Amino acid sequence: MSGIVAQNAGRTSGLVKASAGGGAWTLIKSITAASDSDIDFVDGSSDVVLDSTYPIYVFKFINIHPSAKGNFQFNMSIDGGSNYNVTKTTTVHLAWHGESDAGAASGYNDSLDLAQGTGAANISGDIVTDNDASLSGSMYLFSPSSTTFAKHFIAETQRMDDATSNNLYMAGYGNTTSAVDAVQFSMASGNIDAGKIKLFGLKDS
Repeated sequence: MSGIVAQNAGRTSGLVKASAGGGAWTLIKSITAASDSDIDFVDGSSDVVLDSTYPIYVFKFINIHPSAKGNFQFNMSIDGGSNYNVTKTTTVHLAWHGESDAGAASGYNDSLDLAQGTGAANISGDIVTDNDASLSGSMYLFSPSSTTFAKHFIAETQRMDDATSNNLYMAGYGNTTSAVDAVQFSMASGNIDAGKIKLFGLKDS
């Protein structure tokens, strides 16, 4: 994506205007993990904006590396991060291909989805702890401040582990008409040892 980069007043974040339409991307917050049990983006805290300012919010995951083998996951809050327990329903599609070309598969994965669950939603399957193993990808959250509609989200991640390429596509909704004002990322077990998560606000015009 090319375009114009300009600093926001009072912030270290930048504004990127797409050259082929699609509105403008504003970098709101970038957090680098260092053995964190979770990474939280809370509206109004530490320069985070997660309100009606933008109709679409995008999280970018860059080389997420865990301390223990496990799934990368997220949850949402409607009370400023006091509780991450929004009821969610998700669907998950997983495709993988081995480095040796000996195996491959693609299909719906019901072991990773949620049906009206309040626990964290999976954005990946297991990420291993090999030094060169990590996860990258993105998640879109639509109109989190709406008090009319459910909160839709879409995530796609790619991870390298156990000598395979694993692509996961997850989509779903938070079944609440309350405004979502915080999002939390974590591992199903252990910490996020390394990696970066960037939050962008995206204008729809």
